[in-house]
Formats: sequence, C-alpha cells, structure tokens
Amino acid sequence: MSYELFISFRHLRSRRSQKFISLITWISIGGVAVGVMALIVVIAVMSGFGKNLRDKILGTNSHIVVTRAMGGGLNKYEWIVKQAQATEHVQAAAPFIMGQAMLMRKGQAAGVVVRGLDIERAEKVSDIAKNLTEGKLRDLQAPSVSPENSDAPARDGIILGRELSRKLGAYTGETVSMVSPVSRVTPLGMIPKMKMFQVVGIFESGMFEYDSNLAFVSLSAAQKFFSLKNKATGIEIRVDDIFKAGQAAEALQEKLGFPYRARDWMHMNKNLFSALKLEKITMFIILMFIILVAAFNIISTLFMVVLEKTRDIAVLKSMGASRQSIMKIFCYQGLFIGVMGTLLGCALGFAIVPNINELVGMVESIFGINVFPSDVYYLNRLPSEIQWKDSFLIVAFSIIICFVASLYPSWRASRLDPVDGLRYE
Repeated sequence: MSYELFISFRHLRSRRSQKFISLITWISIGGVAVGVMALIVVIAVMSGFGKNLRDKILGTNSHIVVTRAMGGGLNKYEWIVKQAQATEHVQAAAPFIMGQAMLMRKGQAAGVVVRGLDIERAEKVSDIAKNLTEGKLRDLQAPSVSPENSDAPARDGIILGRELSRKLGAYTGETVSMVSPVSRVTPLGMIPKMKMFQVVGIFESGMFEYDSNLAFVSLSAAQKFFSLKNKATGIEIRVDDIFKAGQAAEALQEKLGFPYRARDWMHMNKNLFSALKLEKITMFIILMFIILVAAFNIISTLFMVVLEKTRDIAVLKSMGASRQSIMKIFCYQGLFIGVMGTLLGCALGFAIVPNINELVGMVESIFGINVFPSDVYYLNRLPSEIQWKDSFLIVAFSIIICFVASLYPSWRASRLDPVDGLRYE
C-alpha cells in the first residue's frame, strides 16, 4: 500500500475532533448510493416496460411484413412465401388479408380492422393462438351452425378482441353482422355489402388498441368479403431472432425488388420504440443529477478536510512530498466515497428490482391505493428487467463523476504553501 493511500484512509477515519466531517462523508456516500439505486431501479422498470410492450406487439403481429409499395393485393403471394422461406433467419411465412369494416349486433356498432388468416400457417408466424382466452384458431376454418337458431345456415367464424366483444355484447356462439365500407352496385342501386359471422373465440393481447379494434376471420372468408379472389394483402414472416429481423427484411427486399416492400417490426413501430428510448435516456439524465448533488457533497467534504489538515499537508510537503502525492491523497478519498456509494447503491438496486412487486403491494396495502390499475395499464404486475449494460454505464458514470468532483479540492490542497500551513503552529 502506498503512503498516499494509507494517509487517505487515515483521513477518513472518525475522530472526536472530526465527527462532523465524518458525518458529511457518510452523507456523501449515502447520496451516491441513493442516486445509483434510483437509476438502476428506474432503468430496470423502463426496460421491463419496453420488453413487455414488445412482447405484446409481437404476440399479435409477425416479425416482418411484405406488402405492395403502391397498395393493392398480391397476386403471386405463394411465390413470395417461397422466396421468404429461402431467406436466412426466416422460420415461417403466411399470407394475410387486412381490411376495414363495421361490426353490428343488436343496435351496437364498432369500426374494426379485420384480418384474414391462413389457418394452417398463422400459428407459425405469430403468437395469436396463445392470446386466445376462448375458442381455437382452427374454429375459423369450418363454418358452424348458430346455437341461437339450429335451422340457420352455417356461418364463417370470427374471433373478437376482449374489449370489442364487451362493446358489442357479442360472446362465443353469438352472431355479428359485418358491413363493408365499399358499396356494391345492384339493380336497386348502391347497397353496402353485409355478411353474418359467428363468434367462435375471444382473444386478449394486453394492448387496448388491439383488443378493442381487431377481429380475425379465415383467409378464404376475407377474400370473399373484400372481393380479393386469389389475392392477399401481404405476407407475414417469422424469424429465429427478433433482433435480426431487419437484416432478414433487407435480404428479402433485395430478392423481391419493386413494387414489393419488406418491413420489420422495429421499423413498423419505430415511433413507439423511439419514444420509449428517448424517455429512458431522459430519465437517465434526470436521475444522474442525484449523483451530481452527491458529488457537490464530496467537494464540500474534501474542502473541509483540506482546511482541517492544513498543518499535516504542510508537514508532508516539508518532508519532501510532491504536489502529485498530495493530489493523490485527496483524490483517493473522493474515489473511495464514490466507489463505496456506488457499490452500496448497486446492492440496494439489485435487491429491490426482483422484489419490486412485493414492495408495490406493501405500499398499496399501507396507503390503500392501487398504483397500477389493471383496467388502465393492462398489467397484473410491474415489469422489470435488469440490463447489465445499462448497470455498467451507471456504475462507470457514478465513479467518474465522484472522481472528477475530487480533482479541484485535491488541486487546491497541492498548491498549499508549507510556510502558510506552519506559520501559526
């Protein structure tokens, strides 16, 4: 151990004449610890929210979607499916139809987005089957008889979102009317196209927009209703690694060329994930000010130590200690405070994150409040995920800030004239 480090530890020890300075030192360590703990917990929660949102989006949508750049249907969609399946990282591909319509039942109406699925291949490209709370995806394929009237003709099946089902009052086994916004020409004039569907299932994705505005039918039923004979709106594609979806989309785009357009899930939800990333960076910067406040405490602590140790500094310089050695003594003190506070904050943060839902439940029981209502946030627990890369950056920034805060007081101590320090001794 160098003598500079030894003297630094001696200065940090509590003595009767230095109890106030020692208290300030512990306050500085506590300030750094609180800042680091807050950063780790907040960043972990925001990372958990981002992952939760990503899982919900990919639970209903595929990783890559291929459509026509100029709009319209795809005539040779099976050829595109084969090209996609031959692309690196692609696991499965399936055609789909997307269109807008109105659903009606007993005076209730709602505008919805209708998706026609290829039943045989839909489960391979998305997790929609896992989101079904009632019914099965294959129930869309075979028309069934309505239980309300056994003599009624067989109808195609439809799966509704949970919120959409509640809004229409249409539950499993009941029938709904689907009305197309595009009218058809008949001898009697322009008449809206209408078809009856039987509700065969309910899904719940956890996202209000999907659960209240989305309905699924079979691909053949959608082709008939939207007059897209032997056509599809686009191709859904699933890859083996969601973070390589962009790479696979670029490779597929080179194969297909114009007028086809391949977009990955990050590109399609760019605004949403960019907003989450911006919020995460903003929170990082804001909470970093807690550590900056602690850094000012370190500066004040070291200045008081310098004033207290003026005689000791003068003696050391008289004995031949260099300015660099004096700077090292006080820099080590600031670094020690930063490292101790950072380690304590990390320990607290890593202990809180896995048990954050228990702490939230404790706060709710003590104050009688509901912090995260499930009907508003669609969460039954607070998502959190420790990001080791973010945690490393927090630790690094914390220690660097504390070290930088110790430089000026250390420099001032090194500039002290031994004559001034010993003049009144």
